[in-house]
Amino acid sequence: MALVELIGSTPLDRLLAGLALFLLVSVGLSKVAMRFGVPVLMLFLLAGMVAGSEGPGGIAFDYPRLIELIGVVSLAFILFSGGLDTSWDDIRPVLRHGVTLSTLGVLVTALSVGVFTHWALGFTLLEGVLLGAIVASTDAAAVFSILRGKDVRLKGRLKPLLELESGSNDPMAVFLTLAMLQLITTPDLSPLSIVPFFILQMGMGALVGVLVSRFALGVLNRIRLEYDGLYPVFTVGLVLLTYGISDLLDGNGFLAVYLVGVLLAKEQFARKRSIMVFHDGLAWLMQILMFVTLGLQVFPSRLAEVVPQGLAVALFLLLVARPIAVFTVLAFTRFTIREKLYVAWVGLRGAAPIVLAVFPLLAQIDRADKIFHLVFFIVLTSVLLQGTLTVPMARWLRVYDTAPQPRSPMAFVMDDGNISSDLMEVTVPAKAEAVGRSIIDLHLPKEALIVLIGRADELVVPRGDTVFEAGDRVLLLTSAELRPTLRDLFTRPPSDDV
Repeated sequence: MALVELIGSTPLDRLLAGLALFLLVSVGLSKVAMRFGVPVLMLFLLAGMVAGSEGPGGIAFDYPRLIELIGVVSLAFILFSGGLDTSWDDIRPVLRHGVTLSTLGVLVTALSVGVFTHWALGFTLLEGVLLGAIVASTDAAAVFSILRGKDVRLKGRLKPLLELESGSNDPMAVFLTLAMLQLITTPDLSPLSIVPFFILQMGMGALVGVLVSRFALGVLNRIRLEYDGLYPVFTVGLVLLTYGISDLLDGNGFLAVYLVGVLLAKEQFARKRSIMVFHDGLAWLMQILMFVTLGLQVFPSRLAEVVPQGLAVALFLLLVARPIAVFTVLAFTRFTIREKLYVAWVGLRGAAPIVLAVFPLLAQIDRADKIFHLVFFIVLTSVLLQGTLTVPMARWLRVYDTAPQPRSPMAFVMDDGNISSDLMEVTVPAKAEAVGRSIIDLHLPKEALIVLIGRADELVVPRGDTVFEAGDRVLLLTSAELRPTLRDLFTRPPSDDV
């Protein structure tokens, strides 16, 4: 049954119940998948294939344009969330290496795969480089979901390098894909014409990213919205606006969006933590939507036809092309051979290559369908093989950090852990005994600690001689048993008014 017919003929309550059940099961499967070392994104891809026209679900789905729309929007939010969650202090030491990997590394990978595909599969050289460009970038969604798992700890600068590369190499892959499509569809076009195209794409994307980030920072720090829930709404619009403006000006929208996230992460702005948490959840929702719809688009019978060729390209990419790119880019760095080998291994392919594989379908070039299914098979192989062996490979190469990592106290507070139940906030009334008295004069119980004081639009760091004013909002860390006592201490009227 076609997707449109299915939606039109199914009662709304069943559609909503089915969608809710799928999301809840997805959350549960993510826990099971991480326990057994299987990337959860693989499960979403398989779910889409099972629900597709050739699976038990029987949903006829062949909408490349819709796939492109969902993929582009999803990747934009995933990249923004990844940039927003990036620590500038962590990536600063590896900034040069990460950017080189995400540009020159992608180019070397694309050219290597292109030559191999031309020689081994009989593709034209341009078609081979097109396939290489599509699969050249490591996938941000796949890498973030694996490396940011609680059980993944890497030595040195490996983790920020891999995250920076995966978050910033999609723009180069998009550029190369579009450039190869132009050369294929316009035979008279000179290869040198892609040079100004590259300058325009990257330059305009970077410019839009920088300008929008400054605009966003100014708005977030100056605007005072009545409802906290509107701040994430603003950033959602910001992501879509950034991509739209950049694309309208022939810039690289993915680069612009990622830059906005990274540059905002460097600064402090209103509701930063809640915005980060919101976009982390939104990024996961986008990943689920994107991987399921990508799974729906594939036809398993056509996938079976490309298994030998897909396996050959996947192994060449994993064992030859990716290592060549990594060792070339990191040749004169302080990274050890073991670290370079691990960087070469964690070159996971994911949704981004499949989304880019839709572009040849829309351009209606020869072998477009074969390229799409080849890319899908390569992604499945990459996620299943590299994804499941990410931690074991780190241990084997001895780049896994075995030292125990005590959890930061801040993490307990931010993640609503046990410590959050001992945080309380109390507002000092105008007529209260605490007004005009200092902290030391209140004789707080030893088990209580004043963490912060909110005064008007300012935050006051508490000291022993800090004097309370009417309207102060006091944040305390204490035990549940002392809450009534402390609330009374800050709110009771002066004794002469009793």
